[in-house]
Amino acid sequence: MSGFLFNDIIFGPVRSRRLGLSLGINLLPLHSKYCSFNCIYCECGWTPPHLEKQPEFPLQAEVAMFLEQRLKELIREEYLPDSITYAGNGEPTLHPDFAGIVEDTFALRNKFAPHAKVTVLSNSSMIHIPSVFQALQRLDNNILKLDAGTDRLFNLINNPVEPVQFTRLIESLKKFEGNLMIQSMFLRGNFKGQAVDNTSPGEVEQWIRLLVEIQPAMVMVYPIARATPVHNIEKIPINELEAIAEKVRKAGLKVKVYQ
Repeated sequence: MSGFLFNDIIFGPVRSRRLGLSLGINLLPLHSKYCSFNCIYCECGWTPPHLEKQPEFPLQAEVAMFLEQRLKELIREEYLPDSITYAGNGEPTLHPDFAGIVEDTFALRNKFAPHAKVTVLSNSSMIHIPSVFQALQRLDNNILKLDAGTDRLFNLINNPVEPVQFTRLIESLKKFEGNLMIQSMFLRGNFKGQAVDNTSPGEVEQWIRLLVEIQPAMVMVYPIARATPVHNIEKIPINELEAIAEKVRKAGLKVKVYQ
């Protein structure tokens, strides 16, 4: 299954459940997913096991050029975005010039769309790298993934391409000292012959325990909205998500449910 891929460096704006009118920046190859995770719910499908050559990332100068061009077009159309968002065909922080691209994006945002927020949707896998961590610290919306409260479920749901130390990932999230938002996808299903369910009371309790340690500014809870590469994944009803969110509130954290 190839999944849904973005064929442009700059795409949209599109209406986002979480970000309003979002102008996307795809920092990954244009015709293939490239990611450090193989999440079983990813709309982009599976990460290819081996790429025949080094991935062709868009050049930093290309990103700036196309972003400036699109922002000028949106000014003429009177359709400026609420968010300029790093997303696309995989994990945006894998780009070797991510920090420089963030610098360019702020300069262009300030010039052409000063009310827009600069946002990342990241799987958190690269946040231990100092340059990535420092760049993420600058963002208006530093949205990082945490879908599980245990190592076992993390590996089943997020299915890392290379081994990830779950405890190190949590420690890295804590280093943001609250300057982040956590996005969490809830689902049920089966993968690799094992039941996958991060909605059970025990799993939710472990997830909330980690959230209390991380102390994010906001927790974003949401269900599947598009086709998934694992076909037996169940979309969680809104009433169950609201019940999970209420437990987060009782733990003293801000939370919002997105359908």
